[in-house]
Amino acid sequence: MQKLYAGIAVAALVGLVAGPLVYRQLSSPGDPFVACRQGAVGGGTIGGAFTLVNGAGQTVTDAQVITKPSLVYFGYTFCPDVCPFDAARNAQAVDLLEAQGLDAQPVFISVDPARDTPQVMKDYAANLHPKMVGLTGSAEQVKAASLAYKTYFKAQPAEDEFYLVDHSTFTYLVLPQIGFVEFFKRETTPEQMAETTACYMEAAKSLPKN
Repeated sequence: MQKLYAGIAVAALVGLVAGPLVYRQLSSPGDPFVACRQGAVGGGTIGGAFTLVNGAGQTVTDAQVITKPSLVYFGYTFCPDVCPFDAARNAQAVDLLEAQGLDAQPVFISVDPARDTPQVMKDYAANLHPKMVGLTGSAEQVKAASLAYKTYFKAQPAEDEFYLVDHSTFTYLVLPQIGFVEFFKRETTPEQMAETTACYMEAAKSLPKN
């Protein structure tokens, strides 16, 4: 239990430290989504290409995964508290969007590839939401995806397979052909997340098509 509290505390600390960094990276002129952002301005270097493995064991790229507005979260299936809460919150936001006629998806990327096999991710995603995409990969693939999104994770020392993994807890809104546009903290409610995501989806309609 002491390890659990320590892991949650580290995740919270990472969020406090990383928050200003993400905010600064969002701040750039010419943001087409400024009306959606509540003071922050879009752009930055967060997000980008990744190659991971889906629940069917297929190697997929970000272009194959992000085919609709996506709420991307980095966590792991053995996480006892933070990840299930955040993943359920993201799934609820997707349901709220669907009620408005808007199609989005939650994406859960494992930072624990040693335990989170494709089958584990498939089952985990299916249990949380029918639209959820569960992704894992090799240690190198997961690290590359984490670096692209400026996330943090580190497995705690353990003598058995019941180790915990410290990790950051932001959720990233990623739009097809556009990329990362917004991040959400843990305290963001499903209603707030859905409202903000809907704003971005509406604003994206006015952008030139590739």
